[in-house]
Amino acid sequence: MTDPIIKKYHSFLLLEKSLSPNTIEAYEEDLDKLLVYLADAKITYLEAKIEHLRDFLIDLHELGISPRSQARIISGVKSFYRFLQYEEYLDEDPTELLEMPKLGKHLPEVLSIEEINNVIAAIDLSTNEGQRNRAIIETLYGSGLRVSELVNLKMSNIYADEGYMKVEGKGNKERLVPLSDESMKQIKLWLIDRNELSIQKGHEDFLFLNRRGAQLTRVMIFTIIKKLAEVAGIKKNISPHTFRHSFATHLLDGGANLRAIQQMLGHESILTTEIYTHMDMQYLRETVLQFHPSNNPNVSHETITE
Repeated sequence: MTDPIIKKYHSFLLLEKSLSPNTIEAYEEDLDKLLVYLADAKITYLEAKIEHLRDFLIDLHELGISPRSQARIISGVKSFYRFLQYEEYLDEDPTELLEMPKLGKHLPEVLSIEEINNVIAAIDLSTNEGQRNRAIIETLYGSGLRVSELVNLKMSNIYADEGYMKVEGKGNKERLVPLSDESMKQIKLWLIDRNELSIQKGHEDFLFLNRRGAQLTRVMIFTIIKKLAEVAGIKKNISPHTFRHSFATHLLDGGANLRAIQQMLGHESILTTEIYTHMDMQYLRETVLQFHPSNNPNVSHETITE
């Protein structure tokens, strides 16, 4: 632990908060998860904003960390940022508006097909990044990839003729994922622009690159999507994971087999995939509440005829 600020935080927990060594170790292990995430995003903890911390929370969910463990981690992160503000390393605490994960069953946000189309329509294809962003959205929604899988997607793992790509998921486990015709079309159009880039050494095989010819980060994908959602007028709090949820939900709505969806998403357990059946049941319940005459005061039972 060489960072002088983090050393000072350790002393703060020990001397001023009077926490036990085991509790301090737990706090620092949880803080280390954030530091690793921010290092990957190439920003420091003093530069991090609320949007980075929200994306970190989404990343914890994506890694399969339970809501209770997420809440503990965020509690530790909040403690660290309160310390930074108290010691005047920061003027404002970026965690002040950071919400704790709900400990009940969480049904993720999903975009309608119309909203997906509005996001795609919001892409300005006249810009240098326009075609790349179109290919990114099509790949996220068309194949249900995790954001980490998207940024690590390699050109050598795309099999255009067969309509598949090889994806490295959690735990370095590889799986084959179908590529839709539209996704493949947009990727091929992006490759035309990609060929004009001066690509940095070591990044030659990554499919999606920034304007400097380097691999995109997860934070950059979050930023792209949030900007597109704003242009499209979407008020939902969406992220790259929203497209994955929408992919699975729309497949289920269309009658796809749950086991097939499990395989495409790379879920180890069918129980993880079954959240989409819960979403479907919630939709059915809301439909009944909205339209059934027993729940609708505007519809008289006397007006119903056989």
